Amino acid sequence: MNIKNEESKVIAAFVAVCIIWGSTYLAIRIGVSAFPPELFAGIRFLIAGALLLLYSRIKGLEFPANLTSVRDQSIVGLFLLFGGNGLVVWAEQWVRSGIASLLLATIPLFMAVIELLLPGRPRIDFKGWLGLLIGFSGVAMLVLSDSGEGSVDIKGAMLLLTAAALWATGSVYSKSFKPTGSMFVNIGIQMLAGGTALTTLGILMGELPRVSFSIKGIGALLYLIFIGSLVGYSSYIYILQKWPAAKAGTYAYVNPLVAVLLGTLVLGEPFSLTVVISTAVILTGVLLVQLSKTKSSAKTNNNLKGDPSM
Repeated sequence: MNIKNEESKVIAAFVAVCIIWGSTYLAIRIGVSAFPPELFAGIRFLIAGALLLLYSRIKGLEFPANLTSVRDQSIVGLFLLFGGNGLVVWAEQWVRSGIASLLLATIPLFMAVIELLLPGRPRIDFKGWLGLLIGFSGVAMLVLSDSGEGSVDIKGAMLLLTAAALWATGSVYSKSFKPTGSMFVNIGIQMLAGGTALTTLGILMGELPRVSFSIKGIGALLYLIFIGSLVGYSSYIYILQKWPAAKAGTYAYVNPLVAVLLGTLVLGEPFSLTVVISTAVILTGVLLVQLSKTKSSAKTNNNLKGDPSM
């Protein structure tokens, strides 16, 4: 019964991530139209991280046992938030929210590639390699389309694909060590690390004079702090603790559908045939990779049973 209850919690967290993070692309797009991007992202995570650590202190939750644990969690935060989210926020100054989410759907593909380079990790078979080829072909189709509707320039695509690679790297790295302390404390540390780096970058880039406050910008910021970060990010880290990184990354199947729909309904972003076909091709590739990893990793998972990092 306890196992079933635990799995139900993981599935609920997974559904929350699918929906919430699909909507955050819209919130980011709205936010960067009223606030300088890196400070916008930095303030978001500084506030969210501070709130989590304050909550943890009040509740008496366990903090990391040593500086090595703090370092490990900080590295995860730098990969996921400073690198991954920071590039997404920067690119969404001109890239449509739906397109951004579609390119970030390649995260499971990058996870598969990274895990291929690591010893003792699941290996993909022919179906997996075919999935990688199809998935990245869908990206090429989207980027190289000159239809004007739903296409994305090379600069934006490279930024977002780099963001996907950094997010995948951080996700895989988070599975490589045994965490100490409460999950909420560790998430707070990750957010503070990423938020500090983003805020510092924003200041160095001269964004402070551009800061202005508007209902639109503040609303987007509050949504991202409380829903996107505290609920969504916490749910994602919880999933990573219970599922393999590649399986956790399958939220990327749903995010583009939510983001494209919201972008079209709220911001009037074009919903073109290019987007439809590219979405189908990319997600087909991701699905093939996941099916391949599921079958080829069964023996590996059994051998690693009991390993807390998996």
